[in-house]
Amino acid sequence: MKDRVREAVFNLLGPDVKGSHAIDLFAGTGALGLEAISRGAVRATLIERHLPTTRLIEQNAAALGVQEQVEVVFSDTFIWARRWLDAAPADADAKVAWTIFCSPPFDFYESRQSDMLTMLGRLVECSPTGSLFAVEADERFDFAQLPLAGQWETREYLPAVVGILQKSVVA
Repeated sequence: MKDRVREAVFNLLGPDVKGSHAIDLFAGTGALGLEAISRGAVRATLIERHLPTTRLIEQNAAALGVQEQVEVVFSDTFIWARRWLDAAPADADAKVAWTIFCSPPFDFYESRQSDMLTMLGRLVECSPTGSLFAVEADERFDFAQLPLAGQWETREYLPAVVGILQKSVVA
């Protein structure tokens, strides 16, 4: 996610990030998860499939003094999400709200469309009320395919399109 898009996303999410568990599904440099911590998220889980990059994220978290709040996971995001949700307690409303960042390679919305929609659908379904979602795609992706389709606020920052959802009801 480019810097200007990241800034816009955090402006849209506002103070609701504070107190949440930030989950950066395709972490890359870790900028989203680390910024969420700086804005008051109580913890962050960053999933990245490139091992050298996970080490860089860990080094950056240590340099910022937030390594105790940050879990960096070396994994395929789709596999991690399935396992994590299968292990999560069923009573999501009793847990800390999540702030989910989904900024994958845009091609995944076509080449892995079923995996993307299944993963995002399960995350919305299992997330506690009050959870936030920030999904970055490009103009090829139709946000109406996502659960709670009418509740997503979309903004264009071409070539990126960002969808924001705050879960206020059970999906």
